[in-house]
Amino acid sequence: MSPVWSLGAGLLLLLLWVRHRGLEAVLVHHRWVFVCLFLMPLSILFDVYYQLRAWAVWRLHSAPRLHAQRVRHIQAQVREWKDEGSKRYMCTGRPGWLTVSLRVGKYKKTHKNIMINLMDVLEVDSERQVVRVEPLVTMGQLTAYLNPMGWTIPVVPELDDLTVGGLIMGTGIESSSHIYGLFQHTCVAYELVLADGSLVRCSPTENSDLFYAVPWSCGTLGFLVAAEIKMIPAKKYVKIHYKPVRGLQNICEKFTEESQKKENSFVEGLVYSLEEAVIMTGVLTDEAEPSKINRIGNYYKPWFFKHVEKYLKDDRTGTEYIPARHYYHRHTRSIFWELQDIIPFGNNPVFRYVFGWMVPPKISLLKLTQGEAIRKLYEQHHVVQDMLVPMKSLEKSIQTFHDDLNVYPLWLCPFILPNNPGMVHPKGDEAELYVDIGAYGEPKRKQFEARASMRQMEKFVRSVHGFQMLYADCYMTREEFWDMFDGSLYHKLREQMNCKDAFPEVYDKICKAARH
Repeated sequence: MSPVWSLGAGLLLLLLWVRHRGLEAVLVHHRWVFVCLFLMPLSILFDVYYQLRAWAVWRLHSAPRLHAQRVRHIQAQVREWKDEGSKRYMCTGRPGWLTVSLRVGKYKKTHKNIMINLMDVLEVDSERQVVRVEPLVTMGQLTAYLNPMGWTIPVVPELDDLTVGGLIMGTGIESSSHIYGLFQHTCVAYELVLADGSLVRCSPTENSDLFYAVPWSCGTLGFLVAAEIKMIPAKKYVKIHYKPVRGLQNICEKFTEESQKKENSFVEGLVYSLEEAVIMTGVLTDEAEPSKINRIGNYYKPWFFKHVEKYLKDDRTGTEYIPARHYYHRHTRSIFWELQDIIPFGNNPVFRYVFGWMVPPKISLLKLTQGEAIRKLYEQHHVVQDMLVPMKSLEKSIQTFHDDLNVYPLWLCPFILPNNPGMVHPKGDEAELYVDIGAYGEPKRKQFEARASMRQMEKFVRSVHGFQMLYADCYMTREEFWDMFDGSLYHKLREQMNCKDAFPEVYDKICKAARH
């Protein structure tokens, strides 16, 4: 039988099976079929398109030249909104499914959509060690642009599709954050179009109140049109050391100890159970032992969290050298460990070698095609949360995550939180070491109920003066939300800049209690 006939027969059998089971049942219970046959190839086409576009922009040097024109178009749209009587709130016109957040933004249907087509790197200033970019530039795009020039940015949040605008208006973190802080702390200036249509630049010395109020504001103070980010020299490899640790107290003590060492370029922990974890430390280097080089980003390689787990199962330490860009995006192929719930056999060697080059499917396409049944299923039986808590509360926090969620692995990422003005800062007057605890997956707690369990988690996080990342589902009341976050500067600026008629309050934009 020829390959064409074989393929045709296979597709016919697949269609008959889908018809027998029902399309919705297949999409809910066998989602991997749809993902493998349609979303993975479509994701490749998306990547090819954006790579060709970036190459064309670079060859034609069109980004800096067209930036001012595009910003003027945004200003014109805002002034048109004013001329229409400012009857509706404004928001970006980017479709909600294109964002990495799993939350569905229904406000897009009722607000005035301002189209913002800003997705290019504008300028690399080697003398100042600053790169100026537009808000829709992604982490994958930026590292691919800077690394060949010998530069990188201090904090490279994990997933390729995370955008600069999302990481500023929300937040971003990486295993270098114990040195550099959150993504916002590596930025030196922002440019925004405000509610009156004016273009404003802000920095720690120029319009400083606005500069410190923008992070975590979720686009409710103005439209970000450019950002300046610090750069640091890039090196070829990350020399990474894996250490299995057992016992919750030992895990927390070792993780805290390594997070306090500035000689560690990177610190990360993966907690596989309440009593088992692997703590990883890394340093940037240009030299590597050839026999210990692990190009973990290659499509046929095991998923990173599975690779790390081997050190725990074998109860051994280890050292290897990972190419720097592979390290920065080490969790991308498996979307941390979320992909194992969508494609259960995704880490199988046969699948990796045959189809791994198409992994991962775009998160935006997964959102676009999930349907109401899958959305409700995820909302009630799936958790995607990052809670930022003081390092001194780490042991109590992991125990609480275990009791309320029982989701593993947990991601541990340390960061230094400076005492700057704005929505997020330590309780005291000094900078403080915090840790991001990331929980992604299906809770194994028998009595798990999404709203009640998450409200319990949020209450705990508030009690230790922690913070919840705002990309995730938030169940707090308005009073609880502003108990967690410092709204003094934010509300002052919304009043001063006449934002109340132009943009919703951040709580109304992101919290489920306000949106439902």
